[in-house]
This record gives sequence, structure tokens and C-alpha cells, in this order.
Amino acid sequence: MSTYKNLVFSLALLLLTTTSCKAQENSIIKEGAELTLVSEEYEFTEGPAVDENGDVYFTDQPNDRIVKWDAQSNTVSDYMKPAGRSNGLYFDHDGNLLSCADEKNELWRIGSEKNVTVLIDNFEEKLLGGPNDLWIDANGGIYFTDPLYDRPWWEPTENRISERRVYYITPSIHEVRIVAEGGYEQPNGIIGSADGKTLYIADNGAKKTYSFTINEDASLSNRKLFVDMGSDGMTIDNNGNVYLTGDGVTVFNSKGEQINHIPVPENWTANVTFGGPNQDILFITAMDSIYTLAMNVNGVR
Repeated sequence: MSTYKNLVFSLALLLLTTTSCKAQENSIIKEGAELTLVSEEYEFTEGPAVDENGDVYFTDQPNDRIVKWDAQSNTVSDYMKPAGRSNGLYFDHDGNLLSCADEKNELWRIGSEKNVTVLIDNFEEKLLGGPNDLWIDANGGIYFTDPLYDRPWWEPTENRISERRVYYITPSIHEVRIVAEGGYEQPNGIIGSADGKTLYIADNGAKKTYSFTINEDASLSNRKLFVDMGSDGMTIDNNGNVYLTGDGVTVFNSKGEQINHIPVPENWTANVTFGGPNQDILFITAMDSIYTLAMNVNGVR
């Protein structure tokens, strides 16, 4: 680690210790826990997803690979390369890894043998803007955000959807619906509550995050401004606290009140999830690095 990064990391630890002390009444960070650098061998880390064992899979998109963090050994290894320029990841109820495969504007299902099934590659015969992040409901339906971040690997085309939207794929994978559109600059991070009744969607372009009621037919209603802050990726804990990223990790309770801020010594914090066998390890992807932090709360699936 460079001298500069060492200094920044030390300052972040000092801030985290101070924040942790102030936040003990909230009991979300384990007492005495420190932000731990696991690895810094990447170009840009994104899309962490936890499997049933507590291992976390994440992407290093510029290097076109999916990497696995082994929770027991605290080691990392390449899982899949090439990986369709994968961005956001999420495990479905059958243990398949779903990927926002950005290379060709597709949504993938990756089986245990790394066999790839393309779930969607267009909407109404036009290319998607580029699936970015996703969440799966209790029925197996898939919500995913579709902003439009131009990519250097894309071939020029006029047949690309320009509207920034959020879509829902039915559990049978036979129907794709628009569930949120109109007025979004760059819908990005997305996560649902444990009871399946609330969906949070971050418009990172507008620097706002909204909450929605999830209806029985999987449609969304009752859009409300949750916080005046966007997020690249997000997660939620068993107390209903929502974790947003960008400048480190900022934690809000279900009322939209900030209860904690976890500084991360990088220029940008892209995404976050809970890992480990008990899902009590906050796993953070930030620029060329990944970090962990022991927590008193747990993730939910």
C-alpha cells in the first residue's frame, strides 16, 4: 500500500473508531471492530452478492471477471473470466448467480457449472441501456435497474433504449414489465425489504433514493423520497436499516434518518452487502479494493 493510501487508511480508521463509539447506542457495528482491507489488486470493484455459505462474489468490471471471497479463509480467487463485463450480481433461490452482463446489455443466469443462460437481451426489440443492479423477490421475480452509462466496449447503435427505467421479470421469465419510469436520471442501486413489501431504488444521477410499496402483482406504487442521497449500490440489514454508498457507506433507518457513516479510504465506494456464515460481515467494494467490517446486525435474503 502506498504511503499516501496508508495515511488515508489510518485517518479512515480513526474516523470509524469515533463513529463507532458514537453509534454504540445503535449497535450496528461490533464493538472494537475496524475496517479491514482484504485486497487491492483490482481496477474497479462492484456488484457483491452473497451465497448460502456466506461467501461473496463480486465483479472487477474493467478486467472482465467475477471474483469470489471465501468467508472462512478470508481469501479471494477468480471465479469466472471472461464474465460478460458483469456489473451487479445476485443469487436466485436455486443458487444460480444472476449477473447484469454489461458487455451486450444482457441479464445472465450463471449455473453452478458456470453455464450461462441469457434471461433478457432486449425489450420490445430494442437493446437495454445496460442492466446495472438487481434484487429478487420471494417469488423469484427479478427487479433490475437499467440506466444508460455509455461503455467503450459497446458497438455504435441507434437501437438502444434511451429511457432510464426499472423493470420486473416474472418468475417464469416469460414476461418483462416496466415498473418505474419517468424523471429518472440514472436509476442504479436497488434493494428490497425482508418482508417483501418495500423496494428502495436509488437515482444516482439525481442524488436521491426513493421507497416504493410492492404490490401483490409485483407492480410498484406509493413512491416516496426516502433520502436526498443517491447510491451506486445498497443493502439492508435485519433491523430494516438501509446502507447507501458513494462517500463511504451511509446508514439510514427505515424512517430515512441517518444513524451512521462508515468512512472508506477510497475516492468512491461502489457497493456493499453482508457476508460470512451469519451474514454479520459488512463487505464493501471500493475502487481497486475490497474491505470488511464486523457488525452487530445481519443481512437478509
